Amino acid sequence: MYRPWTSEAIRKIESDFHRSADTHLVRLDFPVFPDIQLYLKDESTHPTGSLKHRLARSLFLFGLCNGWINQDTTIIEASSGSTAISEAYFARMLGLPFIAVMPRSTSSAKICQIETYGGQCHFVDNSSQVYTEAQQLAKLHNGHYMDQFTFAERATDWRGNNNIAETIYQQMQAETYPVPSWLVVGAGTGGTSATLGRYIRYRNFNSYLCVVDPENSVFYDYYHQRDLSLTGKTGSAIEGIGRPRVEPSFMPDVVDRMIRVPDAASFAAMRFLEKISGRKYGASSGTNLYGTFQLAADMHRAGQKGSIVTLACDAGERYSDTYYNKAWLSAKGYNIQPYLDQLQRFYDTGQWES
Repeated sequence: MYRPWTSEAIRKIESDFHRSADTHLVRLDFPVFPDIQLYLKDESTHPTGSLKHRLARSLFLFGLCNGWINQDTTIIEASSGSTAISEAYFARMLGLPFIAVMPRSTSSAKICQIETYGGQCHFVDNSSQVYTEAQQLAKLHNGHYMDQFTFAERATDWRGNNNIAETIYQQMQAETYPVPSWLVVGAGTGGTSATLGRYIRYRNFNSYLCVVDPENSVFYDYYHQRDLSLTGKTGSAIEGIGRPRVEPSFMPDVVDRMIRVPDAASFAAMRFLEKISGRKYGASSGTNLYGTFQLAADMHRAGQKGSIVTLACDAGERYSDTYYNKAWLSAKGYNIQPYLDQLQRFYDTGQWES
């Protein structure tokens, strides 16, 4: 009954994909270590402005091909913002209603963008409430709960089909060190880290995967303890990464190392990234950069040469009223100056001081 509509929906999504060139891989200036080259995969240049554009496209295709989404389906998602923005974009493309369930603390810029794409925002007081609320709304509207936290790791074909891992290795082919020593990424759903880790093993690359985890996230502890019952009392302050529970899509066995990053260090590193790249990025990109610098320091101490690739997850303009606002940082009690000093010393001298 719905096959003609489903076929047209998939065609629209694929056409949108072919109209968009892949995101850029940017070489970062890092003169203190000439034999360690750093790269930034700039996911902010997707049509919806973040890494989650890839995930949203995969989740829609997954839902369509499984028969879960048809022309009468209301789409529901639990999201801190970026995934909801991208899903609202695809829902509008297919003419489907969309409701995002998100914490009340989500940045106003993200809320505005969801509404610009025709989506509705349904707020909860605590990030741990988004799952149940999204499930209830899906029942109420006879809709489909996309559930990125369960399906992210399986919706993307990690063996190919233009996933982010495949594009990184293609773009690195002409570089001095074409096979990265490390790939560095945060985990929100765990879908991106699962894709990267699986692809490394599938293609037998001599690369390692590091996942950086912010404060108030359970992924770091779960990686070391393997206790699925771990929960946190509050949500992560770094939108897009870190979770108060162990998400089903997080695959710890494809991760080679985890680094816990203080929130203040993430806020400092996003500013430092702007200084060396000329562009504003969000706090999750700062988390990535902080971990990348730590890995570069470790490589240098070990006398290793090579490359490190990390992600710029979204643009910083979304956070002008929060992460880039000095008054907001002060009100939240964050002192970023010690980390700014640490990052500058490392960039100038190559000395990493914790």
